[in-house]
Amino acid sequence: MIAGAALAIGDDVAHLRDLGRPQLALYIGGMGARGRNFYNELARRLGYEAEAKAIQDAYLDGRKTEAEALVPAELVERTSLIGPASYVAERIAAYREAGVTTLNVTPLAPAPQARVRLIEQVRALAD
Repeated sequence: MIAGAALAIGDDVAHLRDLGRPQLALYIGGMGARGRNFYNELARRLGYEAEAKAIQDAYLDGRKTEAEALVPAELVERTSLIGPASYVAERIAAYREAGVTTLNVTPLAPAPQARVRLIEQVRALAD
């Protein structure tokens, strides 16, 4: 099974989780139609029923910035690999336990060399 997640490793990177809000708002709110959206249904199954409805309503009404702001911080945290190395290692273990065999990461770093370092770090944490 393959899963994707934004990646940033460090003690002062929690603010980077907000970079995941636009994508989550798009997927939860704008993919498919009202009542027929895999990602919206998934968010509901994860316990974010009211939030998923509000995100979808805002997104489909054209209020994308509002939809992004409605994405719960906890959901962003639970679906990313952003934080200290120990946190990222815990999340990798949780993915593994859930049956994920391949992680498709999006390294959040401005320079190519820094993105490569992040991938090397996550690979070491996964081994």
